[in-house]
Amino acid sequence: MLILMQKNATKEQIDAVCRRIVEIGYQPHQIPGSMRVAIGITGNEGAVSTEHFMQPEGVADCVPVSNAYKLVSREVKPEPTIVRVGDVSIGDGHLQIIAGPCSVESKDQIFRTAEVVAKSGSKMLRGGAFKPRTSPYAFQGMKQDGLRLLEQVREAFGLKIVTEVKDSETLDEVAEVADVIQIGARNMQNFSLLEACGRLRKPVLLKRGMMATLKELFMAAEYLLSLGNYDVILCERGIRSFETMTRNTFDISAIPLIKRHTHLPVVADPSHGVGISWAVPAMAKASGVAGADAVMVEVHPQPDHALSDGQQSLTLAEYEKLAKQMNELAAWRGKSN
Repeated sequence: MLILMQKNATKEQIDAVCRRIVEIGYQPHQIPGSMRVAIGITGNEGAVSTEHFMQPEGVADCVPVSNAYKLVSREVKPEPTIVRVGDVSIGDGHLQIIAGPCSVESKDQIFRTAEVVAKSGSKMLRGGAFKPRTSPYAFQGMKQDGLRLLEQVREAFGLKIVTEVKDSETLDEVAEVADVIQIGARNMQNFSLLEACGRLRKPVLLKRGMMATLKELFMAAEYLLSLGNYDVILCERGIRSFETMTRNTFDISAIPLIKRHTHLPVVADPSHGVGISWAVPAMAKASGVAGADAVMVEVHPQPDHALSDGQQSLTLAEYEKLAKQMNELAAWRGKSN
């Protein structure tokens, strides 16, 4: 259920409703809106009787919520959520670009990439310090040394850092450096990690699992919101299918579907989506047209020598060309809205 407070409801009235929710054994979740506060109720297995909440002062209406993903749903919050990362906003209608290598490999590699990303107008750099890999013998990232390099990049170029957390044990170290914590596809249903990130007050980029439905993605996000972290960004990065000519099947239809059913911003990751560098620019532009709030692309100074995901990484020159096209697309999209 969703309790809609009156526009002029006081803090005392809102607190009184929250106490009443706790008294009957449920959990309240205050959801601030541009016009008024809504209070979502979780913890109930069946319908919640409206008679408990229509009498308190300040209550305007009680609305049943049909979806299992209550806090993520647009039923609970019709207006889009804007996730602010310092002076960068994701979900406000602008098209952001998040770019960088799959893994931080060396100071020269990450600094060369960051310089081009910053000059292109992008404000966010992706780069993995801890890398969960399919093979235990593959490059696992520079770990703590990689985090230190990301700190230096932020200081040198003013870029916001998006980096992946691998497990709960290293979460605190990653959170100290990351401006946005990325939960990768393999960890989308790592519920202990979701709960730990939910308790943090730091933006989280949650990637769709390689065999996950959209509803499963929404329920994973529900873990984060249910523990008080509303700064959640969903990421479409392709799913596993019968097709073998691409790394994954990039589900562009997920972008408008996510925006239709949830209030959370959407990032498209065409690099993992197709896994072929020459196809990434077309899919990145298509994602922008489909309504993505940001596009994440992998970039490397020497993709042929990359320690991970070189086959899907753009060269610095290719990225500069794509960034220019994406900026033009962002300007067109702004005029067309």
